[in-house]
Amino acid sequence: MNTPTSASLGSNREQPVRAKNAWPILFVLCAIAALIVAQLIADLSLAGRNPAFGSTASTVILVLAAIFLGAGFFILQPNEAVVLTLFGAYCGSVRANGFFWANPFKRKTRISLRVRNFNGEKLKVNDKRGNPIEIAAVIGWRVQDTAQAVFDVESYDAYVRIQSESALRHIAGSYLYDDGERNEVTLRGAGSEVTAALVAELQQSLAKAGVSVVEARLTHLAYAPEVAQAMLRRQQAEAIIAARQKIVIGAVSMVEMALRELTDKHVVTLDEERKAAMVSNLLVVLCGETEVHPVINAGTLYS
Repeated sequence: MNTPTSASLGSNREQPVRAKNAWPILFVLCAIAALIVAQLIADLSLAGRNPAFGSTASTVILVLAAIFLGAGFFILQPNEAVVLTLFGAYCGSVRANGFFWANPFKRKTRISLRVRNFNGEKLKVNDKRGNPIEIAAVIGWRVQDTAQAVFDVESYDAYVRIQSESALRHIAGSYLYDDGERNEVTLRGAGSEVTAALVAELQQSLAKAGVSVVEARLTHLAYAPEVAQAMLRRQQAEAIIAARQKIVIGAVSMVEMALRELTDKHVVTLDEERKAAMVSNLLVVLCGETEVHPVINAGTLYS
């Protein structure tokens, strides 16, 4: 038993063809219609006599010819295409816009080549760290290969929807929501790189259906409601810690500058114990959250 290989699956490729101009055939159809009308008038003029068999047969033939020719007309607007098949065999795709005629026995599958948007719903997934998040994206796409879109997938619209959700879930699980390591890409902090990765993954999967991805953008990104409050408190704590670090670094540099200026300008001579006390007082003043009230010391550090 022969099993299909990967090379035999999805091997359809678009074959552009040029359909016949429909205007000359329309003139022929008009001439046939005129002959039918003239034949009917001639038959009706033979009142009281049976019309000849040949006249009736010719009228039937002309009517069948008119029906055959009329069934082959089709119109294509800009950014539209028609896939032609004859008894199951692919005959080619017509992309040019205009008024055309093709064999009426050929099946004509009309496909829009315009850019379409898929506005995905909010998906609840886990990021790289396992935190539940909500994410959604809008994807712009268009049909690139009409033969693949018609023959290689059951429904290219449904294929785009399912593959887009799958790719978005995979991308969301490949990055942290935020607070990554240094130079690490996160969903929140590197939107352009994340969307580029999403477009690349979508293009790889949707190419099997003859679909080209125009662009993709994240429309919603947030923590899931059940962890949103906890994550907000964590972010606030991290922000406070980061602010404290900057305050301490600045305070230490200011204390160092103050001690250096006092020493260089010989304002006062301080031993190690007095320097420690001064450093402590300055750090309290510079790092304290509330307003500091000075305390006057009437004695000395040694009494």
